[in-house]
Amino acid sequence: MTTSARGATGTTADPALLVLEDGRTFRGRAYGAVGETFGEAVFSTGMTGYQETLTDPSYHRQVVVMTAPHIGNTGVNDEDPESGRIWVAGYVVRDPARTPSNWRSTRSLDEELRDQGIVGISGVDTRALTRHLRERGAMRVGIFSGAAAATDEAALLARVREAPAMQGADLCGEVATQEPYVVPARGEKRFTVAAIDLGVKGMTPHRMAERGIEVHVLPATATARDLDAVDPDGVFFSNGPGDPATADQPVELMRGVLERGTPLFGICFGNQILGRALGFGTFKLKYGHRGINQPVQDRTTGKVEVTAHNHGFAVDAPTDRVSDTPYGRAEVSHVCLNDGVVEGLRLLDKPAFSVQYHPEAAAGPHDAAYLFDRFVELMRDGNTQHDATPLEDQRA
Repeated sequence: MTTSARGATGTTADPALLVLEDGRTFRGRAYGAVGETFGEAVFSTGMTGYQETLTDPSYHRQVVVMTAPHIGNTGVNDEDPESGRIWVAGYVVRDPARTPSNWRSTRSLDEELRDQGIVGISGVDTRALTRHLRERGAMRVGIFSGAAAATDEAALLARVREAPAMQGADLCGEVATQEPYVVPARGEKRFTVAAIDLGVKGMTPHRMAERGIEVHVLPATATARDLDAVDPDGVFFSNGPGDPATADQPVELMRGVLERGTPLFGICFGNQILGRALGFGTFKLKYGHRGINQPVQDRTTGKVEVTAHNHGFAVDAPTDRVSDTPYGRAEVSHVCLNDGVVEGLRLLDKPAFSVQYHPEAAAGPHDAAYLFDRFVELMRDGNTQHDATPLEDQRA
């Protein structure tokens, strides 16, 4: 929910005000477009990759606070976006670069934000703001700059509290493609995958294409008939924004895929969809995981990976035992080492698995790139799970 003065004559000298729903305020300067915006305040710990963060559809309706102090140093280019536009509702930085310095840069970040109507604020003590969000949790926020910043703070706070909350928000249909499209395999074609776009990042089908996969990207509203038309070797469910408790149609579609036994891979929102399809609940995290430095353990190998995250919801599944589901046995395959949150699921009797993080990691570590190879193995082996031995038996 953004109202901005796109093309107006505002400058970074204009005052700006950030108002949290609990009443705390931060003053700074306008950054990007001048106007007002509302969303959920969250923080990202990545020190690089701000362009990928801004264009990640999973950030739809969120105001992103960058914990790294210097933002905009490498400018903006036309090769690194993860989608066709900036999706964040607002942007909060401490020290924006005055002049970008990178051979690939074609324009400044400030210019890009202004051109796309993204209202931001700079000069904010983002350490204090991040600590506040860690202690109080993610919450609604408004950014007001230019003339809007001169309004009475009590009136602005009332407007922030009227903004819609993230819990209960059904957003994936707002960011997904409306028409199917195909990303061709690079080199020899080995498999065909139907990818359900719930907010997919551009690098994800690219990673599959690198492995000889022809990717048919389908809208979030895709049906079983749409899948039949593709006749895929595997089905992929992407990342995306909003509350997974609202995603009833993707859950039903996934259940149909599980019943057929078609190899299935999900990431982020797709992991939450798999959790719901298996009968587990989901819940909202206090402040979520966002950044490119989150430690996760793959419990099937014991390996610890540094991974890229962007999620505010998680699956509520037992981590200490194998669970019985309508589709056979299931277990938690990955856990976050910071807080024990479920970061992956796998079925032991069907060829299906998922992770909560982003293995394509265009701007971050590539520790988890092997998961695309694991998907390839599932499709190569047909309906046989890669390793159906429960973790408890592997450890014996």
